[in-house]
Order: sequence, then structure tokens, then C-alpha cells
Amino acid sequence: MLPVSFQEALGDWLNHLDIERGLSRHTLRAYERDVTRYLAFLHGQGVAQLAAVDSRHVGDFLAGLRTGDPGHPALAASSAARALVAVRAFHRYRLLDGDESSDPARAIPPPRAALRLPKAIPLDQVEALLAAAGAGDHPVALRDRAILEVLYGVGARVSEVVDLDVDDVDGELDVVRLRGKGNKERLVPLGSYAGAALDAYRVRGRPALASTGRGTPALFLNQRGGRLTRQGIWGVLKGAADRAGLSVAVSPHTLRHSFATHLLDGGADVRIVQELLGHASVTTTAIYTKVTIAHLREVYAGSHPRAGRAAGGR
Repeated sequence: MLPVSFQEALGDWLNHLDIERGLSRHTLRAYERDVTRYLAFLHGQGVAQLAAVDSRHVGDFLAGLRTGDPGHPALAASSAARALVAVRAFHRYRLLDGDESSDPARAIPPPRAALRLPKAIPLDQVEALLAAAGAGDHPVALRDRAILEVLYGVGARVSEVVDLDVDDVDGELDVVRLRGKGNKERLVPLGSYAGAALDAYRVRGRPALASTGRGTPALFLNQRGGRLTRQGIWGVLKGAADRAGLSVAVSPHTLRHSFATHLLDGGADVRIVQELLGHASVTTTAIYTKVTIAHLREVYAGSHPRAGRAAGGR
């Protein structure tokens, strides 16, 4: 049980986030969970007043998140960093509100996650997946093929595909308008395959699906005529992957990774790929160059007669 002063401080902060900041219920619950655990840690360390907290306490809490304890499993770096964000926001609020004279969390750096290279699948597997998306002129088959062509053909996030409206596709200019993180919009060219699949769906597929609903601007519809959800797109992808007999797990992000990797393999400039993906920083996009270099290294090692180490060499 937390001390009353801790509970009051937490409640005051959460009310601020809810009423003045207007954060979502999901975010509020996550913040409350993380800071409640933090306050319980402080209480267990014998801290009686929040004004007595220093950076050492915050650092020890972060270290404990990474190692875990009898009541909690160890957290990954990304999850521990998320908890630290909540703790920082809590202390920053108390500082600005005049409840503390300094911010003990400000100097604590978040843990760095290990670099995870994006997983891309070879072009032949992408083609097999797209071919298995749907055949014939059934509205659902036309929709499914268009969805997967867009995911791979423009490197869209699944959320961006869900949010697409009919007016976001410009068939004359062969571009599609995507709304990315922070509601930032970008125009991405449509390749011939994605463009043809979208045209077929909009002309012969969507009208049939829309006739079962109440009217919506959404581009991709479910069989009740409403906007297709993320779960629906995952289902489309899983069905196609099963029919294609792919031996690797695929997700909508797999196709986005493959889009970027295949562009770089083909000689595209990393800054162009950055624009197409909607990355705020080229540093994020540069991860894909590591994938390409890793692939080149494998090809070189397996193909060049003097790629291996010389006898007695390094």
C-alpha cells in the first residue's frame, strides 16, 4: 500500500494528464501502471517523501526493471524506456507545479535496445504471396490483392492502409496519399502492379462491398461494407501466406521492410527511401542499409574465390 502522500501525488498528476492534456485512456492506464510501480519501489527503499528522491533512486529503479524481481519479469530495453518516460513526466510535472525543487529523473538516460535488423523476404516469396492473395473477380479477392500490392508497392504501414479513403488515391497522377505518424501526410507513387490492382478493386470490387453498408469514404471495406480493420488486414495477409506455402512468418511490416530493402538493393538513394517510408530522420532509414550490406557480405563470402580467410591469416 502506497503512502497517502504518494497516492495523492499520483492522482494529481493523472488528473492533469486526463483533464488538461487530454491523453487517451490507454495511455493513462500505462502511465499509472508504470509510476505506481515506481512509487512502490521508492516506498520499499524507505523513501518517505518525494522531495527526497534523487537520481540514484531513479537509476536503481531503471536497473531493477531490466533485471526483474520476484513479482515482475525483467523488461526489455524498450519497455523499460517507456516506464522511464512516465517517471520523467511525473517528476517534470511536480517540478513545474512547484512540488519539487529539482528533477531527479532528468539526467537518467534510457536503456539502449539492441539493434534489430528488419526482416525482409526475397522477391520471389513476395511474388508468391501476392499471387496467392486472390484470383478472379470476386470483390473480396480483388480487395485482398489490392491491399497486399499497396503494402508492398508503396511501403505503407498497416495503420496507413486502414486509414485510406477513396479520395486518397489519384489514378491520374498514380500516387496515393498516406497519413503517417503524427498525422503527417505524404504522397507516394503507385507502381503499375499496385495501380492496376487498385483500379480493379475500385471498379469491380468496392461497389459490391459498399452496397452492403451504410456508406463510408473508406477505401478498403469488410464484407459488411464498413472500414476494414488492422485485424482484418492481418487476416488477409495470413491467408495469402498460408496459400503461398511460405516457410517464414510474415506481417504487414515484413512487406514494408521488404519494400525498403529491395529499393536499396536496386540502387535507390537512402534519402529517397526515407521520404517514401515517411521517416522523420534518415537515421531510421539507414538501418535498412545494414540489411543490404549484410546481404552483400553473404553473397561475397559465398562467391568470391578469395573471400575466405587465408591460411595462417587473421
